[in-house]
Amino acid sequence: MTSFKVRSFVLILLAFVLGCSEFIIVGVLDDISTELHVGVSTVGYLVTIFALVYAVSTPFVTSAVGQHTLYRFMLFLMGIFIIGNVLSAVAFTYPVLVVSRIITAIVSGPLISIALTFANYIAPISKKAWLISWVFSGFSIASVFGVPLGTWIATAVGWRMSFVAIVVVSVLTMALIAFSLPRDLRQRRRVPTAGQEERRDGVLALFKDRRIQIGMMMPMLSLAGVYVVYTYLRPILSRNLGFTTNVVTIMLFIFGIMSLISNQLSGRLADNDGLLKMPKIFGAELVLMLLMPLALTNRVTGLIALMLMGVVMYLINSPIQMHFLGVAERDYPQAIVMASSLNSIFANFGIALGSATGGLIVDHLSMRVTGFGGAVYILAALLLVIWLNRVNKQAAEAVPVKQVPAGAVAKAQKS
Repeated sequence: MTSFKVRSFVLILLAFVLGCSEFIIVGVLDDISTELHVGVSTVGYLVTIFALVYAVSTPFVTSAVGQHTLYRFMLFLMGIFIIGNVLSAVAFTYPVLVVSRIITAIVSGPLISIALTFANYIAPISKKAWLISWVFSGFSIASVFGVPLGTWIATAVGWRMSFVAIVVVSVLTMALIAFSLPRDLRQRRRVPTAGQEERRDGVLALFKDRRIQIGMMMPMLSLAGVYVVYTYLRPILSRNLGFTTNVVTIMLFIFGIMSLISNQLSGRLADNDGLLKMPKIFGAELVLMLLMPLALTNRVTGLIALMLMGVVMYLINSPIQMHFLGVAERDYPQAIVMASSLNSIFANFGIALGSATGGLIVDHLSMRVTGFGGAVYILAALLLVIWLNRVNKQAAEAVPVKQVPAGAVAKAQKS
């Protein structure tokens, strides 16, 4: 039987590959702009397009899981993911690159949703927050190693080889998935307890829950605030702060370390009533964004501000993911994969919103003032997390505490 550590490694590796594919555009923005003869802001919209398609398509693809085994569904999606990245590597025009990113985006959301469902299933209760934070950290590891490495590859042999590298690692990951993850895992149907009415509308009922409705806005607004600035991180470092290409690669690596720390701190927050601490965190982030334009007038203060942004950017991840899973496990277990996808879906709505806002600011004002745009979204996130905490408190007071099921999914009955 495959060990918990091996399975955990595979899920983290999958998140790493998905992160590399999603974030690589940030690292090769200037290279694509130069070779395909399109503006930097136009290439920046690839981030917006990817995130928007990711967010819109994920609920539809995820709902198709139904009672199919998650193992086979994941392998099928991995095949499409590999094809999308191959197309990116050979795209010789901007429209073809757009199509390739759309293909990749369509399957990326369901893949991470299923990965999080596997994580919730294979981990003992004491390890759930730990593993979920590490799966999210796979994206940060992509920022630490994947994006700087992709930038280095693009500088050395061309940006297309960055996508080739992603394809190679994706094929390896697919093989490890095939040999390690449980093959008979499915979503379980909800079995109503005495006095409870069976909910047959599954996903619809999940979206009617106010705790879910408010919670969905948290990753969206949080990431929107960060991505107004983050989408243009490389040009900010090279053009505004005047660093050379080699130094920018090092700075991207350090920024990735900061975002990795962010995800690890996020896991600790999730184990210690993280949502209750988020108002103070968003308050500090709001101040940071308001000071960002002033900070970017100087190399030292600019770097400090950008690295602090890396530390706070993912703190919401594990607390809100545990919130979604907790609500779903208790009341909507037939929609657990959809609940697992909510964080990534709305985070990508936020990425699309933030990168689009950043593009407008860059086109009409300056990259230096993108922080003001981010501050607007962070302020909204601050107000909403205060509201969510109040709703959660009311729900806890209104409903007697019951034992949460040990798992959100059940093994399929063998025929």
